Amino acid sequence: MSDTDLAGRIRALLAASPFHGEGYRKLWARLRHAGIRTSPRRVLRIMRDHGLLAHQRSGAPRGPRAHDGTITTDRVDEMWGTDMTAVATGEGQTAVFIAVDHCSAECMGIHASAQATRHEALEPIRQGVRRSFGAVGKDVAKGLKIRHDHGSQYMSRDFQRELRFLGAESSPAFVRAPEGNGCAERFIRTLKENLLWVRWFDNIEELRHALLAFQNTYNEQWLIERHGHRPPADIRREQTTNMQSAA
Repeated sequence: MSDTDLAGRIRALLAASPFHGEGYRKLWARLRHAGIRTSPRRVLRIMRDHGLLAHQRSGAPRGPRAHDGTITTDRVDEMWGTDMTAVATGEGQTAVFIAVDHCSAECMGIHASAQATRHEALEPIRQGVRRSFGAVGKDVAKGLKIRHDHGSQYMSRDFQRELRFLGAESSPAFVRAPEGNGCAERFIRTLKENLLWVRWFDNIEELRHALLAFQNTYNEQWLIERHGHRPPADIRREQTTNMQSAA
């Protein structure tokens, strides 16, 4: 395939993708999924030559790391990260809470509210528990850790009490080390770049519907490099099938 034809295929994939700002590696993976074999370097060169590369943000200098371990897990439902962000709507500033699996990078729950309270912060956790464990109840999520920052919602007595009721363990991130909650932070960046920063919402209910639609699209179509450029939902399905076969 000529460079011109390949550039056309790349443009078509970019136009059809529900996401913004995908880099050359993900475009290379999407080409492979479409049956087009080429090298990552060639995709990079063609995207650069045709002005198709995603904008790169320059990062601030970083100090010493507070830890040297990994925050990802080998199995789903071992650790979820949760965090919040905010977006302006026609009804004013609105809080958006999320929960993300540290293995699959799957969005387990997502919620929008006019109030950024500890009770609203629990909603994506409850959504994820219903999704993975079947129901919200005492000790149903035993063995699950919840990674969160030191925000007042997450350190509150009510939030911590609910985690204990579910059987989950609170796992606060390292102080002044936001990378400890990096899985949730990375998902929020993706959410902002692909939804919150590119659409206007007249009211919170409209935002909630858009968040749920994005959750489904992300889980089924967003490509995770560490999983061989496969979407989060594929990882859960694979592990669930393997566990059922082993049983």
